[in-house]
Amino acid sequence: MEFLQQLGLQQKNQGVSTGTQWLSANGNAIKSFSPVDGQEIGEVKSGDQQSYEQLVQTSLAAAKEWRNWPAPKRGEIVRQIGEALRAKKEPLGKLVSYEMGKSLQEGYGEVQEMIDICDFAVGLSRQLYGLTMHSERPQHRMYEQWHPLGVVAIISAFNFPVAVFSWNAALAWICGNTTIWKPSEKTPLCGVAVQNIIAEVFAANNVPEGVNCLIQGGREVGEWLSHDTRIPLVSATGSTRMGKELSKAVAGRLGKSILELGGNNAIIISKDADLDMSLIGAVFGAVGTAGQRCTTTRRLIIHESVYEAFTQKIAKAYAQLKIGNPLDSQNHVGPLIDKDAVTMYLNSIEQCKAQGGKFIVEGGVLSGAGYESGCYVKPCIAEVTNELAIVQHETFAPILYVMKYKDLNEAIEMQNNVPQGLSSAIMTLNLREAELFLSANGSDCGIANVNIGTSGAEIGGAFGGEKETGGGRESGSDAWKAYMRRQTNTINYGTNLPLAQGIKFDF
Repeated sequence: MEFLQQLGLQQKNQGVSTGTQWLSANGNAIKSFSPVDGQEIGEVKSGDQQSYEQLVQTSLAAAKEWRNWPAPKRGEIVRQIGEALRAKKEPLGKLVSYEMGKSLQEGYGEVQEMIDICDFAVGLSRQLYGLTMHSERPQHRMYEQWHPLGVVAIISAFNFPVAVFSWNAALAWICGNTTIWKPSEKTPLCGVAVQNIIAEVFAANNVPEGVNCLIQGGREVGEWLSHDTRIPLVSATGSTRMGKELSKAVAGRLGKSILELGGNNAIIISKDADLDMSLIGAVFGAVGTAGQRCTTTRRLIIHESVYEAFTQKIAKAYAQLKIGNPLDSQNHVGPLIDKDAVTMYLNSIEQCKAQGGKFIVEGGVLSGAGYESGCYVKPCIAEVTNELAIVQHETFAPILYVMKYKDLNEAIEMQNNVPQGLSSAIMTLNLREAELFLSANGSDCGIANVNIGTSGAEIGGAFGGEKETGGGRESGSDAWKAYMRRQTNTINYGTNLPLAQGIKFDF
Protein backbone atom coordinates (compact mmCIF):
# COMPACT_ATOMS: atom_id res chain seq x y z
CA MET A 1 0.00 0.00 0.00
CA GLU A 2 1.27 3.42 -0.93
CA PHE A 3 0.73 5.00 2.49
CA LEU A 4 3.04 2.41 4.06
CA GLN A 5 5.84 3.40 1.68
CA GLN A 6 5.22 7.11 2.31
CA LEU A 7 5.81 6.47 6.02
CA GLY A 8 9.03 4.53 5.47
CA LEU A 9 7.61 1.20 6.65
CA GLN A 10 9.03 -2.13 5.55
CA GLN A 11 7.77 -5.67 5.83
CA LYS A 12 10.28 -6.16 8.64
CA ASN A 13 11.13 -3.20 10.87
CA GLN A 14 13.46 -2.63 13.78
CA GLY A 15 11.66 -1.90 17.02
CA VAL A 16 14.15 0.00 19.17
CA SER A 17 15.26 3.54 18.33
CA THR A 18 17.13 6.26 20.18
CA GLY A 19 15.77 8.93 17.86
CA THR A 20 17.49 8.82 14.49
CA GLN A 21 19.27 5.50 15.05
CA TRP A 22 17.72 2.04 15.11
CA LEU A 23 19.33 -0.46 17.46
CA SER A 24 19.67 -4.17 16.87
CA ALA A 25 17.60 -6.20 19.34
CA ASN A 26 17.13 -9.90 19.93
CA GLY A 27 13.55 -9.77 21.18
CA ASN A 28 10.65 -11.61 19.62
CA ALA A 29 9.07 -10.50 16.37
CA ILE A 30 5.73 -8.71 16.79
CA LYS A 31 3.50 -9.19 13.75
CA SER A 32 0.87 -6.59 12.97
CA PHE A 33 -2.37 -7.84 11.42
CA SER A 34 -5.03 -5.43 10.23
CA PRO A 35 -8.49 -6.03 11.72
CA VAL A 36 -9.84 -4.52 8.51
CA ASP A 37 -9.03 -7.52 6.29
CA GLY A 38 -6.96 -9.85 8.48
CA GLN A 39 -3.84 -9.30 6.39
CA GLU A 40 -0.37 -9.06 7.90
CA ILE A 41 0.89 -5.50 7.46
CA GLY A 42 4.44 -6.04 8.71
CA GLU A 43 6.43 -6.87 11.79
CA VAL A 44 8.76 -5.21 14.27
CA LYS A 45 11.46 -6.57 16.53
CA SER A 46 10.75 -6.16 20.24
CA GLY A 47 13.42 -4.87 22.57
CA ASP A 48 15.58 -7.02 24.82
CA GLN A 49 17.38 -6.15 28.05
CA GLN A 50 20.57 -5.12 26.27
CA SER A 51 18.88 -2.75 23.83
CA TYR A 52 16.69 -1.41 26.64
CA GLU A 53 19.73 -0.54 28.72
CA GLN A 54 21.38 1.19 25.77
CA LEU A 55 18.17 3.11 25.15
CA VAL A 56 17.90 4.35 28.73
CA GLN A 57 21.55 5.36 28.91
CA THR A 58 21.19 7.36 25.68
CA SER A 59 18.03 9.04 26.97
CA LEU A 60 19.67 9.94 30.29
CA ALA A 61 22.64 11.52 28.51
CA ALA A 62 20.37 13.46 26.16
CA ALA A 63 18.33 14.79 29.11
CA LYS A 64 21.39 16.55 30.51
CA GLU A 65 21.86 18.44 27.24
CA TRP A 66 18.23 18.93 26.21
CA ARG A 67 17.27 20.62 29.49
CA ASN A 68 19.78 23.38 28.75
CA TRP A 69 18.16 24.30 25.44
CA PRO A 70 15.96 27.37 26.04
CA ALA A 71 12.31 26.39 26.30
CA PRO A 72 11.27 28.50 23.26
CA LYS A 73 13.97 26.75 21.22
CA ARG A 74 12.57 23.39 22.31
CA GLY A 75 9.18 24.77 21.29
CA GLU A 76 10.52 25.54 17.83
CA ILE A 77 11.44 21.86 17.41
CA VAL A 78 7.92 20.86 18.42
CA ARG A 79 6.52 23.41 15.94
CA GLN A 80 8.46 21.72 13.15
CA ILE A 81 7.16 18.33 14.26
CA GLY A 82 3.64 19.72 13.91
CA GLU A 83 4.44 20.87 10.38
CA ALA A 84 5.89 17.45 9.53
CA LEU A 85 2.71 15.82 10.81
CA ARG A 86 0.62 18.15 8.66
CA ALA A 87 2.59 17.00 5.63
CA LYS A 88 2.05 13.33 6.55
CA LYS A 89 -1.51 13.60 7.87
CA GLU A 90 -3.07 11.62 5.02
CA PRO A 91 -0.76 8.56 5.02
CA LEU A 92 -0.47 8.47 8.82
CA GLY A 93 -4.24 8.78 9.21
CA LYS A 94 -4.70 5.88 6.80
CA LEU A 95 -2.22 3.77 8.73
CA VAL A 96 -4.03 4.49 12.01
CA SER A 97 -7.31 3.48 10.38
CA TYR A 98 -5.88 0.34 8.77
CA GLU A 99 -3.80 -0.95 11.67
CA MET A 100 -6.27 -0.09 14.45
CA GLY A 101 -9.58 -0.29 12.60
CA LYS A 102 -11.16 3.09 13.36
CA SER A 103 -12.91 5.01 10.61
CA LEU A 104 -10.75 6.98 8.20
CA GLN A 105 -12.16 10.28 9.45
CA GLU A 106 -11.26 9.27 12.99
CA GLY A 107 -7.79 8.30 11.79
CA TYR A 108 -7.31 11.74 10.27
CA GLY A 109 -8.77 13.25 13.44
CA GLU A 110 -6.22 11.45 15.58
CA VAL A 111 -3.34 12.90 13.56
CA GLN A 112 -5.00 16.31 13.84
CA GLU A 113 -4.90 15.89 17.62
CA MET A 114 -1.14 15.43 17.32
CA ILE A 115 -0.88 18.62 15.29
CA ASP A 116 -3.08 20.50 17.75
CA ILE A 117 -1.04 19.48 20.80
CA CYS A 118 2.13 20.57 19.00
CA ASP A 119 0.57 23.99 18.41
CA PHE A 120 -0.48 24.16 22.06
CA ALA A 121 2.98 23.15 23.26
CA VAL A 122 4.71 25.76 21.11
CA GLY A 123 2.81 28.56 22.85
CA LEU A 124 3.32 26.90 26.21
CA SER A 125 7.08 26.88 25.71
CA ARG A 126 7.01 30.64 26.45
CA GLN A 127 4.61 30.32 29.39
CA LEU A 128 6.18 27.93 31.89
CA TYR A 129 5.43 30.38 34.67
CA GLY A 130 6.30 30.26 38.36
CA LEU A 131 5.04 32.52 41.15
CA THR A 132 6.61 35.13 43.42
CA MET A 133 5.62 35.40 47.06
CA HIS A 134 6.17 38.09 49.70
CA SER A 135 8.53 37.00 52.43
CA GLU A 136 7.87 37.60 56.13
CA ARG A 137 11.55 38.46 56.50
CA PRO A 138 12.84 41.91 55.49
CA GLN A 139 14.97 42.18 52.36
CA HIS A 140 14.05 38.68 51.22
CA ARG A 141 12.35 37.55 48.03
CA MET A 142 10.64 34.20 47.47
CA TYR A 143 9.70 32.63 44.21
CA GLU A 144 9.08 29.22 42.66
CA GLN A 145 10.36 27.79 39.42
CA TRP A 146 9.90 24.58 37.50
CA HIS A 147 12.64 22.21 36.30
CA PRO A 148 12.52 19.14 34.03
CA LEU A 149 12.15 15.74 35.65
CA GLY A 150 14.56 13.97 33.29
CA VAL A 151 13.32 10.90 31.42
CA VAL A 152 9.57 10.35 30.93
CA ALA A 153 8.24 6.93 29.93
CA ILE A 154 5.06 6.80 27.83
CA ILE A 155 3.03 3.60 27.52
CA SER A 156 0.17 3.98 25.03
CA ALA A 157 -2.83 1.84 24.13
CA PHE A 158 -4.03 0.48 20.78
CA ASN A 159 -7.22 2.54 20.54
CA PHE A 160 -5.34 5.83 20.15
CA PRO A 161 -2.04 4.54 18.79
CA VAL A 162 -0.46 7.95 18.12
CA ALA A 163 -2.46 10.82 19.67
CA VAL A 164 -2.03 9.98 23.35
CA PHE A 165 1.72 9.59 22.84
CA SER A 166 1.83 13.11 21.43
CA TRP A 167 -0.21 14.55 24.33
CA ASN A 168 2.56 13.40 26.65
CA ALA A 169 5.60 13.83 24.42
CA ALA A 170 4.94 17.38 23.20
CA LEU A 171 4.54 18.63 26.76
CA ALA A 172 7.44 16.58 28.09
CA TRP A 173 9.77 17.92 25.39
CA ILE A 174 8.98 21.60 25.85
CA CYS A 175 9.41 21.09 29.60
CA GLY A 176 12.95 19.84 28.90
CA ASN A 177 12.45 16.10 29.36
CA THR A 178 13.40 13.23 27.10
CA THR A 179 10.90 10.46 26.37
CA ILE A 180 10.86 6.69 26.00
CA TRP A 181 7.75 5.43 24.21
CA LYS A 182 6.35 1.91 24.33
CA PRO A 183 3.50 1.68 21.81
CA SER A 184 0.84 -1.00 22.05
CA GLU A 185 1.99 -4.34 20.66
CA LYS A 186 -1.32 -4.37 18.74
CA THR A 187 -0.39 -1.25 16.74
CA PRO A 188 3.41 -1.32 16.49
CA LEU A 189 3.73 0.10 12.99
CA CYS A 190 2.07 3.35 14.01
CA GLY A 191 4.93 3.76 16.48
CA VAL A 192 7.58 3.16 13.83
CA ALA A 193 5.91 5.60 11.43
CA VAL A 194 5.74 8.39 14.01
CA GLN A 195 9.35 7.76 15.03
CA ASN A 196 10.42 8.14 11.39
CA ILE A 197 8.59 11.47 11.08
CA ILE A 198 10.08 12.89 14.28
CA ALA A 199 13.56 11.60 13.44
CA GLU A 200 13.70 13.72 10.28
CA VAL A 201 12.95 16.87 12.28
CA PHE A 202 15.45 15.99 15.00
CA ALA A 203 18.21 15.23 12.48
CA ALA A 204 17.67 18.53 10.67
CA ASN A 205 18.01 20.47 13.94
CA ASN A 206 20.86 18.53 15.58
CA VAL A 207 18.63 17.50 18.48
CA PRO A 208 20.57 15.27 20.88
CA GLU A 209 20.22 11.56 20.18
CA GLY A 210 17.93 10.11 22.83
CA VAL A 211 15.39 12.93 23.20
CA ASN A 212 12.70 10.64 21.76
CA CYS A 213 13.25 6.91 22.13
CA LEU A 214 11.02 4.06 20.99
CA ILE A 215 10.94 0.49 22.27
CA GLN A 216 8.51 -2.14 21.06
CA GLY A 217 7.43 -5.05 23.20
CA GLY A 218 4.80 -6.53 25.45
CA ARG A 219 4.15 -6.54 29.15
CA GLU A 220 7.78 -7.16 30.06
CA VAL A 221 8.88 -3.83 28.57
CA GLY A 222 6.22 -2.04 30.58
CA GLU A 223 7.54 -3.73 33.69
CA TRP A 224 11.11 -2.64 32.93
CA LEU A 225 9.96 0.95 32.61
CA SER A 226 7.76 0.95 35.71
CA HIS A 227 10.48 -0.56 37.94
CA ASP A 228 13.36 1.57 36.61
CA THR A 229 14.41 4.07 39.30
CA ARG A 230 16.13 6.20 36.64
CA ILE A 231 12.75 7.10 35.15
CA PRO A 232 10.98 9.58 37.47
CA LEU A 233 7.64 9.63 35.61
CA VAL A 234 5.67 6.91 33.82
CA SER A 235 2.55 7.93 31.91
CA ALA A 236 0.40 4.93 31.03
CA THR A 237 -2.89 4.47 29.19
CA GLY A 238 -4.76 1.18 29.37
CA SER A 239 -6.98 -0.99 31.51
CA THR A 240 -7.64 -0.43 35.20
CA ARG A 241 -6.03 -3.80 35.94
CA MET A 242 -2.83 -2.73 34.19
CA GLY A 243 -2.88 0.64 35.92
CA LYS A 244 -3.16 -0.87 39.38
CA GLU A 245 -0.12 -3.09 38.79
CA LEU A 246 1.94 -0.30 37.27
CA SER A 247 0.95 2.11 40.02
CA LYS A 248 2.21 -0.25 42.70
CA ALA A 249 5.56 -0.66 40.94
CA VAL A 250 6.12 3.05 40.37
CA ALA A 251 4.87 4.12 43.80
CA GLY A 252 7.01 1.41 45.40
CA ARG A 253 10.12 3.29 44.24
CA LEU A 254 8.50 6.68 45.02
CA GLY A 255 8.24 7.56 41.35
CA LYS A 256 5.42 9.52 39.73
CA SER A 257 2.74 8.21 37.40
CA ILE A 258 0.03 9.63 35.14
CA LEU A 259 -2.69 7.02 34.68
CA GLU A 260 -5.47 7.15 32.08
CA LEU A 261 -7.49 3.99 32.63
CA GLY A 262 -11.03 2.71 32.18
CA GLY A 263 -14.23 4.63 31.60
CA ASN A 264 -17.91 3.77 32.05
CA ASN A 265 -19.37 6.94 30.69
CA ALA A 266 -23.00 8.01 30.78
CA ILE A 267 -25.18 10.61 29.10
CA ILE A 268 -28.23 11.80 31.00
CA ILE A 269 -31.09 12.57 28.60
CA SER A 270 -33.33 15.08 30.36
CA LYS A 271 -37.03 15.65 29.73
CA ASP A 272 -35.87 19.12 28.64
CA ALA A 273 -33.31 17.81 26.14
CA ASP A 274 -33.17 18.57 22.44
CA LEU A 275 -33.70 14.95 21.40
CA ASP A 276 -32.40 15.35 17.85
CA MET A 277 -29.14 16.87 19.05
CA SER A 278 -28.93 14.28 21.82
CA LEU A 279 -29.23 11.52 19.27
CA ILE A 280 -26.09 12.65 17.43
CA GLY A 281 -24.04 12.78 20.61
CA ALA A 282 -25.31 9.43 21.85
CA VAL A 283 -24.80 7.50 18.61
CA PHE A 284 -21.30 8.80 17.88
CA GLY A 285 -20.33 8.38 21.52
CA ALA A 286 -21.52 4.77 21.55
CA VAL A 287 -20.28 3.49 18.18
CA GLY A 288 -17.30 5.73 17.35
CA THR A 289 -14.09 3.67 17.15
CA ALA A 290 -16.44 0.66 17.43
CA GLY A 291 -16.88 1.40 21.12
CA GLN A 292 -13.14 1.18 21.78
CA ARG A 293 -12.60 4.61 23.34
CA CYS A 294 -12.06 5.17 27.04
CA THR A 295 -14.62 7.98 26.58
CA THR A 296 -17.15 5.79 24.73
CA THR A 297 -20.76 6.32 25.81
CA ARG A 298 -21.69 3.06 27.55
CA ARG A 299 -24.83 4.13 29.41
CA LEU A 300 -27.83 6.31 28.55
CA ILE A 301 -29.82 7.44 31.59
CA ILE A 302 -33.10 8.68 30.09
CA HIS A 303 -35.97 10.50 31.77
CA GLU A 304 -39.04 8.30 31.88
CA SER A 305 -41.18 10.87 30.02
CA VAL A 306 -38.98 10.72 26.90
CA TYR A 307 -37.67 7.17 27.30
CA GLU A 308 -39.88 5.50 24.69
CA ALA A 309 -39.46 8.28 22.14
CA PHE A 310 -35.69 8.41 22.49
CA THR A 311 -35.07 4.67 22.48
CA GLN A 312 -37.14 4.42 19.30
CA LYS A 313 -35.07 7.19 17.71
CA ILE A 314 -31.76 5.60 18.61
CA ALA A 315 -32.87 2.14 17.50
CA LYS A 316 -33.84 3.63 14.13
CA ALA A 317 -30.47 5.38 13.89
CA TYR A 318 -28.63 2.11 14.62
CA ALA A 319 -30.49 0.48 11.75
CA GLN A 320 -28.93 3.05 9.41
CA LEU A 321 -25.32 2.48 10.51
CA LYS A 322 -22.96 1.24 7.82
CA ILE A 323 -20.41 -1.27 9.08
CA GLY A 324 -17.39 -2.13 6.98
CA ASN A 325 -13.91 -1.24 5.81
CA PRO A 326 -12.98 1.93 7.73
CA LEU A 327 -10.90 3.20 4.81
CA ASP A 328 -14.21 3.67 2.99
CA SER A 329 -15.46 7.05 4.24
CA GLN A 330 -19.08 5.94 3.67
CA ASN A 331 -18.86 3.51 6.59
CA HIS A 332 -19.61 4.60 10.15
CA VAL A 333 -18.22 1.63 12.09
CA GLY A 334 -15.08 -0.43 11.53
CA PRO A 335 -13.89 -3.64 13.17
CA LEU A 336 -12.84 -4.44 16.70
CA ILE A 337 -9.08 -4.65 17.17
CA ASP A 338 -8.84 -8.46 17.13
CA LYS A 339 -10.75 -11.70 17.75
CA ASP A 340 -10.04 -11.58 21.49
CA ALA A 341 -12.03 -8.33 21.56
CA VAL A 342 -14.84 -10.06 19.66
CA THR A 343 -14.90 -12.82 22.27
CA MET A 344 -15.19 -10.27 25.09
CA TYR A 345 -18.02 -8.56 23.20
CA LEU A 346 -19.95 -11.83 22.83
CA ASN A 347 -19.33 -12.82 26.44
CA SER A 348 -20.64 -9.47 27.66
CA ILE A 349 -23.81 -9.85 25.62
CA GLU A 350 -24.43 -13.30 27.13
CA GLN A 351 -23.75 -12.02 30.64
CA CYS A 352 -26.14 -9.13 30.09
CA LYS A 353 -28.91 -11.49 29.00
CA ALA A 354 -28.23 -13.86 31.90
CA GLN A 355 -28.48 -10.94 34.35
CA GLY A 356 -31.86 -9.84 32.98
CA GLY A 357 -30.92 -7.34 30.29
CA LYS A 358 -33.29 -7.07 27.32
CA PHE A 359 -31.79 -6.22 23.93
CA ILE A 360 -33.77 -3.75 21.85
CA VAL A 361 -31.06 -3.80 19.15
CA GLU A 362 -29.44 -7.21 18.83
CA GLY A 363 -25.72 -7.73 18.44
CA GLY A 364 -23.70 -10.38 16.66
CA VAL A 365 -20.63 -11.02 14.53
CA LEU A 366 -20.80 -10.17 10.83
CA SER A 367 -19.58 -12.62 8.21
CA GLY A 368 -19.34 -12.83 4.45
CA ALA A 369 -17.76 -10.59 1.84
CA GLY A 370 -15.90 -7.70 3.41
CA TYR A 371 -15.95 -9.23 6.87
CA GLU A 372 -13.32 -11.94 6.40
CA SER A 373 -11.19 -10.80 9.32
CA GLY A 374 -13.89 -11.95 11.75
CA CYS A 375 -13.58 -8.69 13.72
CA TYR A 376 -16.74 -6.88 12.58
CA VAL A 377 -19.63 -6.81 15.06
CA LYS A 378 -23.03 -5.16 15.28
CA PRO A 379 -23.46 -2.24 17.69
CA CYS A 380 -26.24 -3.25 20.07
CA ILE A 381 -28.48 -1.72 22.75
CA ALA A 382 -29.80 -3.36 25.93
CA GLU A 383 -32.41 -2.21 28.45
CA VAL A 384 -30.95 -2.71 31.93
CA THR A 385 -30.75 -1.39 35.46
CA ASN A 386 -27.59 0.34 36.56
CA GLU A 387 -26.87 -2.20 39.30
CA LEU A 388 -26.25 -5.15 36.96
CA ALA A 389 -22.72 -6.49 37.32
CA ILE A 390 -22.06 -6.28 33.58
CA VAL A 391 -23.14 -2.61 33.54
CA GLN A 392 -20.60 -1.82 36.26
CA HIS A 393 -17.89 -3.33 34.05
CA GLU A 394 -16.23 -1.64 31.06
CA THR A 395 -16.45 -3.72 27.89
CA PHE A 396 -14.35 -2.25 25.09
CA ALA A 397 -17.00 -2.82 22.43
CA PRO A 398 -20.12 -1.12 20.99
CA ILE A 399 -22.61 -2.27 23.64
CA LEU A 400 -24.89 0.51 24.89
CA TYR A 401 -26.98 0.17 28.06
CA VAL A 402 -30.18 2.23 28.45
CA MET A 403 -32.12 2.85 31.66
CA LYS A 404 -34.85 5.15 33.06
CA TYR A 405 -34.87 7.80 35.76
CA LYS A 406 -37.53 9.99 37.40
CA ASP A 407 -35.60 12.76 39.18
CA LEU A 408 -32.30 14.43 38.18
CA ASN A 409 -30.70 13.72 41.55
CA GLU A 410 -31.51 10.05 40.99
CA ALA A 411 -29.96 10.22 37.52
CA ILE A 412 -26.77 11.82 38.86
CA GLU A 413 -26.54 9.14 41.53
CA MET A 414 -26.87 6.46 38.85
CA GLN A 415 -24.29 8.22 36.69
CA ASN A 416 -21.81 8.29 39.59
CA ASN A 417 -22.55 4.81 40.92
CA VAL A 418 -19.89 2.96 38.93
CA PRO A 419 -16.21 2.33 39.79
CA GLN A 420 -14.93 4.48 36.90
CA GLY A 421 -15.00 8.28 36.64
CA LEU A 422 -13.74 9.52 33.29
CA SER A 423 -16.34 11.31 31.16
CA SER A 424 -19.99 12.28 31.55
CA ALA A 425 -22.63 14.43 29.91
CA ILE A 426 -26.13 15.78 30.30
CA MET A 427 -28.45 16.77 27.47
CA THR A 428 -30.76 19.52 28.70
CA LEU A 429 -31.99 23.01 27.84
CA ASN A 430 -32.76 23.63 31.51
CA LEU A 431 -30.12 25.93 33.02
CA ARG A 432 -30.75 24.72 36.56
CA GLU A 433 -30.22 21.11 35.55
CA ALA A 434 -27.02 21.96 33.71
CA GLU A 435 -25.59 23.87 36.66
CA LEU A 436 -26.52 21.13 39.15
CA PHE A 437 -24.79 18.55 36.95
CA LEU A 438 -21.60 20.64 36.92
CA SER A 439 -21.70 21.44 40.63
CA ALA A 440 -19.98 19.63 43.49
CA ASN A 441 -23.24 17.69 43.92
CA GLY A 442 -23.19 16.66 40.25
CA SER A 443 -20.96 14.47 38.12
CA ASP A 444 -17.95 12.94 39.88
CA CYS A 445 -16.03 12.51 36.63
CA GLY A 446 -12.94 14.32 35.41
CA ILE A 447 -14.91 15.44 32.35
CA ALA A 448 -18.49 16.75 32.55
CA ASN A 449 -20.22 18.11 29.46
CA VAL A 450 -23.52 19.84 28.71
CA ASN A 451 -25.23 19.26 25.36
CA ILE A 452 -22.29 17.41 23.84
CA GLY A 453 -21.39 13.73 24.18
CA THR A 454 -18.81 11.98 26.32
CA SER A 455 -16.15 11.58 23.63
CA GLY A 456 -14.19 13.99 21.47
CA ALA A 457 -12.22 15.97 24.07
CA GLU A 458 -10.21 18.95 22.83
CA ILE A 459 -6.52 19.29 23.67
CA GLY A 460 -6.97 22.71 25.29
CA GLY A 461 -8.45 21.18 28.44
CA ALA A 462 -6.74 18.77 30.81
CA PHE A 463 -7.85 15.22 30.01
CA GLY A 464 -8.36 12.56 32.67
CA GLY A 465 -10.67 11.08 35.26
CA GLU A 466 -11.21 10.02 38.85
CA LYS A 467 -11.68 6.78 40.81
CA GLU A 468 -10.61 3.72 38.80
CA THR A 469 -9.82 5.95 35.81
CA GLY A 470 -6.58 6.74 37.61
CA GLY A 471 -6.69 10.44 38.46
CA GLY A 472 -4.10 11.53 35.90
CA ARG A 473 -4.27 14.58 33.64
CA GLU A 474 -2.75 14.97 30.18
CA SER A 475 -2.85 17.46 27.32
CA GLY A 476 -4.05 21.01 27.97
CA SER A 477 -4.54 23.53 30.79
CA ASP A 478 -1.78 23.21 33.41
CA ALA A 479 -1.16 19.48 32.82
CA TRP A 480 2.44 20.48 31.96
CA LYS A 481 3.20 20.71 35.68
CA ALA A 482 3.09 16.91 35.97
CA TYR A 483 6.18 16.73 33.75
CA MET A 484 8.25 19.07 35.92
CA ARG A 485 9.46 19.42 39.49
CA ARG A 486 8.64 22.51 41.52
CA GLN A 487 11.41 24.34 43.36
CA THR A 488 10.85 27.11 45.93
CA ASN A 489 13.66 29.67 46.18
CA THR A 490 14.37 32.35 48.78
CA ILE A 491 16.94 35.10 48.21
CA ASN A 492 18.32 37.25 51.02
CA TYR A 493 19.64 40.52 49.59
CA GLY A 494 20.15 42.20 52.97
CA THR A 495 23.06 42.32 55.42
CA ASN A 496 21.38 40.33 58.21
CA LEU A 497 20.15 36.74 58.46
CA PRO A 498 16.75 36.84 60.21
CA LEU A 499 15.05 33.46 60.74
CA ALA A 500 11.48 32.63 59.80
CA GLN A 501 8.70 32.52 62.43
CA GLY A 502 10.67 35.07 64.47
CA ILE A 503 13.05 32.45 65.84
CA LYS A 504 16.10 33.91 67.66
CA PHE A 505 19.41 32.07 67.40
CA ASP A 506 22.10 34.40 68.69
CA PHE A 507 25.60 33.36 69.73
